[in-house]
Amino acid sequence: MKARHVLLIASYPDSVVGFRGDLIQACIARGDQVTVAVPDLTTQIKTEIQQLGATTVDIPLQRTGMNPIADLRLLIYLFRLCRRLRPDVVMTYTIKPCIYGQIAARWAAVPTRLALITGLGYAFTGKKRGLSTLLPWVLRQLYRLGLNGAHRVVFQNQDDCLLFTQLGLAKRQNSSVVNGSGINLTRFTPQALQEQPNLQLLFIGRILKDKGIIELANAMHLLKQKGVAVDCHVVGWFDQNPTAIQPEQMAQWTEQDLLIFHGKQADVRPFIAQCDVFVLPSYREGTPRTVLESMAMQRAIITTDAPGCRQTVEDGVNGLLVPVGDSEALANAIQSFIDDPLLIEKMGKASLARAKTLYDVNVINQQMLAMMEKP
Repeated sequence: MKARHVLLIASYPDSVVGFRGDLIQACIARGDQVTVAVPDLTTQIKTEIQQLGATTVDIPLQRTGMNPIADLRLLIYLFRLCRRLRPDVVMTYTIKPCIYGQIAARWAAVPTRLALITGLGYAFTGKKRGLSTLLPWVLRQLYRLGLNGAHRVVFQNQDDCLLFTQLGLAKRQNSSVVNGSGINLTRFTPQALQEQPNLQLLFIGRILKDKGIIELANAMHLLKQKGVAVDCHVVGWFDQNPTAIQPEQMAQWTEQDLLIFHGKQADVRPFIAQCDVFVLPSYREGTPRTVLESMAMQRAIITTDAPGCRQTVEDGVNGLLVPVGDSEALANAIQSFIDDPLLIEKMGKASLARAKTLYDVNVINQQMLAMMEKP
């Protein structure tokens, strides 16, 4: 088994250790050399990545926006990086790495090129008006350019795979689907439910409209009006995104006693351990990592019947599915756990069983390693 040099290109430094750390370690255990190329490296994140056994490169990537000069500069930088490092494998994830990283790797004749589509983002969700209608069209053309040279395009759900192949953005014969990034079942372990006077809900994620945070606040308003004993905790952060919720809005929801905001947290496990039910009313996902983490910790789930979300939940077994954008249905789903508290433990156990069967990170990483073999 020949050792390889794997270049991993990403756009969000905070996600590397949490979402790709196990994969990096699996590569290194195989004997591979791993270089992580990511923008905005802090000393702490750089140290954490190096502790995994990988080296790091800080790249000039602007995660949001479509500045053609900045993106051209990124493309040239990545091409030169590939020529200098001469990796055997380039793996990219998130939008700009999957576009410009794949183009650069093709120009540099990298032997194996993998693009991991972890979610479709703002351009593929919601209704667009005015100039914003151009964004999906432009992004599709860029995806087509980037993914055209990938040896393998890996999706995290069948819906995204079908959409990309139908639009001609990825070739059917080069496309594969895995069950998300997987979950480390030794790090996220079952936790007993706590005796608490109110039902405790938890949301984890970026504070975006597309994550369903507005519907969650509205659902809490409906329940509070009826005097339902429920608290909703929010762990997350504000982001530069067209659908970003402003801090002032979160402050208003907090003042109205609809949401309890905890900000960004390095370790979400204590918050999952304190909740009864995890809630993610997202409009679309790849495969939501926070849902998998909560399932592994034996929690019931409420999420939407949307791509990426729906496959994590068997409706009525380990959680409940609600329509996208429907605050009343979301409130009714939450009410179900008030009316029948035994569902919390029952569905939590089913979540754990589902996590073990479908989402073990070790199984998924073996699939990813196999895809890194020379095509």
